[in-house]
Amino acid sequence: MSDHPIRFFASAAAVRHIGESLLARSLPKSEWTHEAHLAACAWLLLERPDIVAERDLPGIIRHHNVAVGGVNDDSQGYHETLTQLYIRGTRRFLADHGGGDLLGAVNALLASPMAPRDWPLSFYSRELLFSVAARRGWVEPDLAAI
Repeated sequence: MSDHPIRFFASAAAVRHIGESLLARSLPKSEWTHEAHLAACAWLLLERPDIVAERDLPGIIRHHNVAVGGVNDDSQGYHETLTQLYIRGTRRFLADHGGGDLLGAVNALLASPMAPRDWPLSFYSRELLFSVAARRGWVEPDLAAI
C-alpha cells in the first residue's frame, strides 16, 4: 500500500481551516495535501449541509485550483472520478463511523483503509484511473465494484 506517513490533524479548528480556506479559495497549494482533501470532504459532509458535495465540490475544487495558480486540464488539477470516489467513500465511512466530533471522525478516516493514496487502485486500473476520461468525468471501476 502507500508509503506516505499519515498526517493527522491536531484540532477541529485545523480541519475547519482547511475547509473554510478551500471555500474562500485561499488555501495555499502546500496545504492542499491528500489529508486535506479528505478532511475538507468530511467537514463538508458533517458541517455544511448547505453544500451538496457530489454536485458542488467539483466546482469548488476547480475554482480553488485556478485561484491559487493551478490549472485544470487533461493532465493536472481537478479529477472527477477521484473526487466522486472519495465523496462516496467518505460518506460511507462517516455513516459507519457514527457521529462523534469532527476531529475524531477526520482522524479516524485518515487511519482507515480508504485513506491511503492508492485506495482507488483497489477499484480501478492505473490506466483507466489516470485517463483523460476519468479526469474529466465519472467512469465506472474496471477492477472491482465500489
